Amino acid sequence: MTGLKTLLRRDISRLRALDGPDEGMSTAEYAIGTIAAAAFAAVLYGIVTGDSIVSALTSLVERALAVEF
Repeated sequence: MTGLKTLLRRDISRLRALDGPDEGMSTAEYAIGTIAAAAFAAVLYGIVTGDSIVSALTSLVERALAVEF
């Protein structure tokens, strides 16, 4: 069992050495993230401004305002 622990510790230390310091995203990663966020926002905008969603939200608000207490 001691031999296995030694092997595991050695392997873990090798993996940590390969990892290196992580200092955050590079400019390219920021650019990819920004493009992905813009594309996602465009898709959401297209969905939310579609006729079925607008009519469903309008109906929901009208029913909520028509509720008598």
